[in-house]
Amino acid sequence: MELNRIGSQASAKGSSDWFSGAVRIDLLFQPNEARRAAAASVTFEPGARTAWHTHPLGQTLIVIAGCGWAQSEGEPIQEIHPGDVVWFAPGEKHWHGATLTTGMTHIAIQENLNGKVVEWMEQVSDEEYGNIK
Repeated sequence: MELNRIGSQASAKGSSDWFSGAVRIDLLFQPNEARRAAAASVTFEPGARTAWHTHPLGQTLIVIAGCGWAQSEGEPIQEIHPGDVVWFAPGEKHWHGATLTTGMTHIAIQENLNGKVVEWMEQVSDEEYGNIK
């Protein structure tokens, strides 16, 4: 058994290379010899979001607080709430984050393929982010 106690790893600020706005990342677990999955609790302040990105083996988001938005390329932005579970298929280009006025926290789970869990791309523009229909 492995037990990782809360606070045993320091919170990290989301890199401006991969995020817009204020984002806090709390790693929950990383891949190891017996586990391919990695997970983190990610908190987005209002207006904060990821850059466009993909995952080689997909990604699952479990929304635990607040209200956020998620979008796959070419699809409408979806509003997400606590208890919602979002699945992005392998290679699906997408972004996710808070709404303009409300913060959001989700658990992000993705699997490692050949040492990689994510492929980061360009930032989501303000126009793309605010394009709610």
